[in-house]
Amino acid sequence: MKLVHDWLGPIELPDSARRIVSLAPNATDTLFALGLGERVVGRSAFCYRPAAVLGLPVLSSYTRVRWELLRSLEPDLVLVSTGVQRGLLEELRQGGIPVFPVPLPQSPYGILENIVLLGELLGVGERASRLCAELAERYGRLAGILPPLRVYFEFDLGGPISVGRGSYVGEALRHLGLVNVFADHPHSYFTPDLEAVPTLHPDLVIYEPKPHRSRPRERAAILMASRGWNYPLVVNGGDELAHYGPLFFGYLEELERQVERLGL
Repeated sequence: MKLVHDWLGPIELPDSARRIVSLAPNATDTLFALGLGERVVGRSAFCYRPAAVLGLPVLSSYTRVRWELLRSLEPDLVLVSTGVQRGLLEELRQGGIPVFPVPLPQSPYGILENIVLLGELLGVGERASRLCAELAERYGRLAGILPPLRVYFEFDLGGPISVGRGSYVGEALRHLGLVNVFADHPHSYFTPDLEAVPTLHPDLVIYEPKPHRSRPRERAAILMASRGWNYPLVVNGGDELAHYGPLFFGYLEELERQVERLGL
């Protein structure tokens, strides 16, 4: 398949690749959602959804690859994401590996666009269109469903990270009807000034811990207390809104239910 990539310019990739290594969790999720799991022969350590992927060999962290194992699998396509994996993308290209970077979305609609992009790349465009229609309908039902609560949102990515303008998470919060207290911040993802948060008068804190942590809500409550914060708190399962594959929409639906249960 020949196409023009915004970064790479004209590129040619195998048509309907059969041996795929996915080093990006969003791409791995998409491949399985499209019924292409049997084509996936390797993954990154961060590709643990769906459970069917766990039996595949781990070829990389998020930014480093095990070259000998990668070459032994003889992939005809390696998928990465943009953003943090830019350096890995260039390393793979220089190593002569057929690689395609899936763009970081700017809104949840960008997640849908990436599904179509991968569907066309892999010869299942109609299947991808059907999946996008289903997900778009679910997303549409969430429009304005919550009251305009002022929300401070935080990822635990080894330290606090929040979202500002141009992030798909910020747009998803707005779609629900919520008001991100950092909506006007000029960076999409940034380390927030925690002392400034109370001055922005949030009604609610939404906290996303690292995945697979024991007692995540209890830990989050202790963290908030250490900051002197006493806001209503929603804690999700970890690595949910940070995940921009098809599963994102289910995680967003669960977030809406969690906020609704608070009765604010």
